[in-house]
Amino acid sequence: METDFTSRTTTGNGSDRASAATQSTGAFSQAKTAATQRSAAALRGDLSSLKNELDALVNRSSTMSDDELTKAHAQMMAKFSTMRYAAKGIASEASRQFNRGMETTTEYVKGKPMQSVAVAVGTGLLLGLLFNRR
Repeated sequence: METDFTSRTTTGNGSDRASAATQSTGAFSQAKTAATQRSAAALRGDLSSLKNELDALVNRSSTMSDDELTKAHAQMMAKFSTMRYAAKGIASEASRQFNRGMETTTEYVKGKPMQSVAVAVGTGLLLGLLFNRR
């Protein structure tokens, strides 16, 4: 079975292989984006939970002992540190995706400069018409 697959991929033209690679890269990118969005939603939920816990702690802090306050402070700082680490990871992933998009756009513009100029001019005209109607 492997030789059959190998022979088909090696005898196929380069555009078929490039198309398959582009599709698999696109699917991976979409899955990674979805995972990042889920992580961001979870982080928002955790942040909301931390805020509620902090509010509750502030309300009962006057009745707590120094040891209890110290423990509560340590727990809050640990949770905050975990969320800060997760937020840095999400920001890093967003930066990577942005850079990947910039590289793709740059490659497209270098590969098809006339089409890129035509798209830019067309977009500019449409935006000009839309804003001119106001």
